[in-house]
Amino acid sequence: MVQYCQTFRVLRDTNRVAKMKKKRLEIEYTFDFELMGIISSAKGYKLAWEVNSVLLSKLVKQKDVTIDLKRNVTASYSHYSFENEVNILKLFRNKPNEPELAKHVLIPEFPHYDYIILSQGEAHMDSKRLQELLRNIPSIELAAFIPLAALKSKDNFIF
Repeated sequence: MVQYCQTFRVLRDTNRVAKMKKKRLEIEYTFDFELMGIISSAKGYKLAWEVNSVLLSKLVKQKDVTIDLKRNVTASYSHYSFENEVNILKLFRNKPNEPELAKHVLIPEFPHYDYIILSQGEAHMDSKRLQELLRNIPSIELAAFIPLAALKSKDNFIF
């Protein structure tokens, strides 16, 4: 006699448990945003204030973003956000808030960046213009685009 349950098939004659086939759900996300890496020694609140003054935005401190990393490690990253009807601008710290997890950066492919800016929306600024404006901020040493095509960790930006 054979009985079936939802996750396992139990064979009563031999008392063995055989696993059923698992189905995998694969989801393809569209990444309709741009990322820019920033090197700056400024604190996050000071950098957000400077970006606000140059871009005429209103980046506001948000609850830390928590990301589950490999091997049951969870890291939190501070971030600032500004959203209006057509644009989204977010400023993330690339290094985690926990000092013991310093090697687990938000974008492991670019560990030298201190901050990451996410720009998304229909009417967001021309990419070159945004880069020029950010480079004019005195506390920013470098602002460069991060190519999404080669980025393996872009899933970290799906909220």
